[in-house]
Amino acid sequence: MKCSSLRLCGKDSGRSEAEGLGSRILVAGLGNLLLRDDGVGVHAIRELRRKVLKGILAVEVGTAVLDALHLFERADKLLAIDAMQAGGTPGTIYAFRLSEVEDRPARASLHEMNLLSALRLLPGHQPEVMVLGVEPEIIDYGLTLSPRLADAVPRLVEEARRVLSRWAPQHRM
Repeated sequence: MKCSSLRLCGKDSGRSEAEGLGSRILVAGLGNLLLRDDGVGVHAIRELRRKVLKGILAVEVGTAVLDALHLFERADKLLAIDAMQAGGTPGTIYAFRLSEVEDRPARASLHEMNLLSALRLLPGHQPEVMVLGVEPEIIDYGLTLSPRLADAVPRLVEEARRVLSRWAPQHRM
């Protein structure tokens, strides 16, 4: 099986996308890895995948939100992880339902509009969407997270595991 551009390879590379969405729960890491803290969502997905998530598909979407439409369409629940500028201290983690921010532009993710726009393209079915956002410190060219965001990743992954455990109690993580 070859890996797709959305990085479906790794520990789960032996599973098909359909098997990964058997529980219809999708975790999407959003962001641009070339812009330091903007890539925190992808870094979090990589850490989250270190421990196998049975029945939950964790995907490095990056900035390819439109390329992930087929995954969003098949999911009942979507956990999106991304950098989010909301005026807090760098490393602050925000958790909210996407429906709560549609009319609140002051609390906007660096990719939220793309995610919202992509979800509006789905015919009929709309997954329940929860967002975990992290206040970035440095949005500039580079491949590494700032120290504050690197320190926040374990907390972010733990929060993601809490959300996923509520959504799929049979898959305690």
